[in-house]
Amino acid sequence: MTTPLPERQIFTISQLNRRARQLLETHLSLLWARGEISNLSRPSSGHWYFTLKDSDAQIRCAMFRNRNGLVGKAPKDGDQVLVRGRVSLYENRGDYQLIVEHLEPDGAGLLQQRYEQLKNKLAAEGLFDPDHKSAIPTHPRRIGVITSPTGAAVRDILHVLKRRSPWIEVTIYPSAVQGKDATDELVSAIEVANSDNRCDVLLLARGGGSIEDLWSFNEESVARAIFASGLPVVSAVGHETDFTIADFVADQRAPTPSAAAEMVSPDGEQLLAALRYQEATLLQKTRRHLLHFQQKLEWLSKRLRSPADRLREQTQHLDHLEIRLLRAMAGLLNSKKARLARLHALFMGIKPGEQLNLHRLRLTDLKKRLDRAQRDALLRQQERLRGLAATLNAVSPLATLERGYAIARDEKQRVVRSISAVQPGQTLDVRVSDGELACTVNSKRPATGGD
Repeated sequence: MTTPLPERQIFTISQLNRRARQLLETHLSLLWARGEISNLSRPSSGHWYFTLKDSDAQIRCAMFRNRNGLVGKAPKDGDQVLVRGRVSLYENRGDYQLIVEHLEPDGAGLLQQRYEQLKNKLAAEGLFDPDHKSAIPTHPRRIGVITSPTGAAVRDILHVLKRRSPWIEVTIYPSAVQGKDATDELVSAIEVANSDNRCDVLLLARGGGSIEDLWSFNEESVARAIFASGLPVVSAVGHETDFTIADFVADQRAPTPSAAAEMVSPDGEQLLAALRYQEATLLQKTRRHLLHFQQKLEWLSKRLRSPADRLREQTQHLDHLEIRLLRAMAGLLNSKKARLARLHALFMGIKPGEQLNLHRLRLTDLKKRLDRAQRDALLRQQERLRGLAATLNAVSPLATLERGYAIARDEKQRVVRSISAVQPGQTLDVRVSDGELACTVNSKRPATGGD
């Protein structure tokens, strides 16, 4: 008996490609791949078509417009990239391909992750805090530049400084700014500049590049060297859109090396214009002051009289005073002579002897009356004093003390009038008739009706 042949399943090409696409999409879902871009095509539809290859194989790729619009910087042939996508098959031609949903430079994802981790770590330690940042001098005498001595950055900086402030001295601290030796050389250059201590400010500079090119400025050792620098540091790494860890730690960030040079150097033309303005202002004020004093001098010179005229005037005034003085002296002398004559005539009419005897008698009588009045007054005062003494003795505390009483005083010599004014253990001074006693209060007892 003959075995029947199995029924053949015949696919059309469309069915075959569809089945292959379904198998690929089912068993190879979303995945990551890396490789080099070649044959990049960007038609008017906005989609990207390219080949992703390595040294041994290649695969066609498609990245549609709704996904490639999320890529920051468009790739180009030769770029090493990391893509995320799903494997599929283009049914019309039977082409095996990768539908790309995400694309980034190869290595940028890992570097970006390291960048964020270090940034967060240093921020938590306070290396980015404004309180730790030094002020950038506005008129430095010497500027230190840490960069590659053959790069474009140093040429741009020197050109700007020569144009703006040619008097500023520049010291170049050479260092690699890219590659495996760059990190150690950058740290060493910062330390050497601080050891020299000849510069007023340091510029840490290099031109733009990829994140890999700039990675030396994202190393922790460079960041800590900048933070430890005793000299102010301006970071001028890359282009305006490039940000490195050095930018956050530095005392100031500049978008480009040229901008950093402008930031730390005064504009010579502006300074010269300011000096000229100050010079003109000073000259104007000086002329105004000179004119003022000249006018004042002219006014004073008009008021100033000739010394000869003043001397003649004073001499004439002295002559008039001399004449008036002589006349006054002559009148006074005549008046005194007339009064003396009158007194002489009056004296001659009086008998001095009789007048003297009368005065002697009157003086003797006055003396007797004075003596009698003094004795009477003394007796009256003595009687009054004895009366007051008797009254005083009657009310004197001493008399009270002689009768057996005492007076108690506290430490401030205040009289104790009540037991509420003292406390047990308090020291009191007790005055008796013939002295004082130092006593201590043992207890207090209120007075009773019979005491």
